[in-house]
Amino acid sequence: MPQYDLYHNEVKNALNKDNWTITDDPYTLEYKGLRLYADLGAEKLLAAEKEEQKIVVEIKVFNSLSRVTELQKAIGQYNMYRSILRRVSPERKLYLTIPEDIYQDFFQQPAIQDIVSDQTIYLLIFDPNREAIIQWLN
Repeated sequence: MPQYDLYHNEVKNALNKDNWTITDDPYTLEYKGLRLYADLGAEKLLAAEKEEQKIVVEIKVFNSLSRVTELQKAIGQYNMYRSILRRVSPERKLYLTIPEDIYQDFFQQPAIQDIVSDQTIYLLIFDPNREAIIQWLN
């Protein structure tokens, strides 16, 4: 089993506050003998559209000395998870979940924005202190 990230519970609480139901903790990805674990699976009923939205959340805190190295690892992990999800659970959207301060300090750099855009990475920005979702970026 994977080890929980620093803000695991804060993200769970933020999703719950936003009316998401946590369905998997962790979310297991299995494909052709490969087993990986994303942090959370969640779903939400969109009443107006009468359909269910399903997501997988991978939390990253970027707390090492090199945020670029952390981003390289996160992109590789994100791409592996997305590849498997497309095959086994295509209705789920994958979100790289990051604290608001990391988004403001690091992800706002033009080069990082271009990389995230080129890789088509969905971001979920949260405030760990308030346990609140700040922004969804698709």
